[in-house]
Amino acid sequence: MIKNPVLQNSAIPTKSANPTFVYLAATFAALGGLLFGYDTGVISGAELFFRNEFTLSTFALEVIVSGVLAGAAVGALIGGRLADLFGRRKLLIATAIIFAAGAIFCAIAPSPLMLAFGRIIVGFGIGLSSSGVPVYISEVAPADARGWQVSLFQLAITVGILLAYLVDYAFAGIQGWRWMFGLAVIPAAIFGAGMFFLPESPRWLLQRGHRETASAMLARIRGTQDIGAELREIEQSVTKAPESGHFSDLFASTLRPALVVGIGLAIFQQITGINTVIYYAPLIIQTAGISSASGAILATAGIGAVNVLMTIFSMWLIDRKGRRPLLLTGIAGMAVTLSLLGLVFRMSNQSAGMAWLAVISMMAYVGSFAISLGPIFWLLISEIYPLKIRNSAEGIAATFNWGANLLVTLTFLTLVEKLGPSLTFWFYGLCAIAAGLFSYYFVPETKGRTLEEIEEFWHTKNRLATAAKGR
Repeated sequence: MIKNPVLQNSAIPTKSANPTFVYLAATFAALGGLLFGYDTGVISGAELFFRNEFTLSTFALEVIVSGVLAGAAVGALIGGRLADLFGRRKLLIATAIIFAAGAIFCAIAPSPLMLAFGRIIVGFGIGLSSSGVPVYISEVAPADARGWQVSLFQLAITVGILLAYLVDYAFAGIQGWRWMFGLAVIPAAIFGAGMFFLPESPRWLLQRGHRETASAMLARIRGTQDIGAELREIEQSVTKAPESGHFSDLFASTLRPALVVGIGLAIFQQITGINTVIYYAPLIIQTAGISSASGAILATAGIGAVNVLMTIFSMWLIDRKGRRPLLLTGIAGMAVTLSLLGLVFRMSNQSAGMAWLAVISMMAYVGSFAISLGPIFWLLISEIYPLKIRNSAEGIAATFNWGANLLVTLTFLTLVEKLGPSLTFWFYGLCAIAAGLFSYYFVPETKGRTLEEIEEFWHTKNRLATAAKGR
């Protein structure tokens, strides 16, 4: 059988000769993910206290929790276009400023309405981060390390979530929910300062016609002047798309499969229930039998620690074993653990033993997510789209991601009240099974391919058959 030539390893050397600089750039950019995670996770502990202070109903709490998602959906939708117009680096600096402003607004909010508005501002920053950071890292990283370096974004999200849980625990004794929100100013300042000194993406510079600057930046990033082959390959890609793409380009026949993959993974990442655990873990644990706020938050921190450790494990494997094996294995684990979690609540007698069994089930579920849909969704949507529409397409995928997140978050507590936690988690388990089938039949392997090779893949025949074979 003749193998598809566009899926062969590139002859162009793309291994970084200056890994320290690339690591530094990826790490500072990934701080956007840390803020993403912190502002996502901090609500789980803070809600135990501001809910009582403001005397909120279940629906009002759902609105405040999901306010961040409404802002994120808008940020993700326009973030791609802003990055194309003004550059990846400038957008991320602006994102840091928005994060800081949102944190301050939440910390001083005098009413539920103002708190919800502050969370929308924070969400806008999260949306910009989710559409900008993975693309920036993917465009400065060498092909042989792009997988784990883009996954730094997901690792930073998990570290941010864990940090939020620890801060929640630290301030639980004084019910200091305002401090929980306000401390996000510190990583926002570090993120903005770091991006100020980092280079612009060479691919974006070439797309804008700044060849000399792009060449200098690429040489700086790679740590060598021997960049001719890589520069020519990028230029060839830019030549095929001399201008920024238009929204209509997303629906071209050759790009529709990539769009379907991005949107499909975006939706499945959320409707399998991950953010019900991230946002409501202490409430879930209290429902299972651990009554104290501090105890529930501490158990939640254990779940956050598993999230971080398994994300690191995923980063170690992702460029060794590939995207598809981790994706399929992790989704299968999610389906099993969600079924077990539903069974735990079906059998629950409100004892401490059953509560800790629920915690262990959630740890296993989060660990499965952390090696699959967690990092691999963000990695794939930074890889699979052509340069001219990369930011716009990733923005569309991120928007669907936040839209699905909003739907799940707005309905979770209501579903638990109407159906009970058992049936709710079993429903998410069925969604995980659907996610596994979708990934098997539609998601291609991108390990070790340059961004330009991946772009060529979508122009070949029998794409679905090739993808299902894991090539």
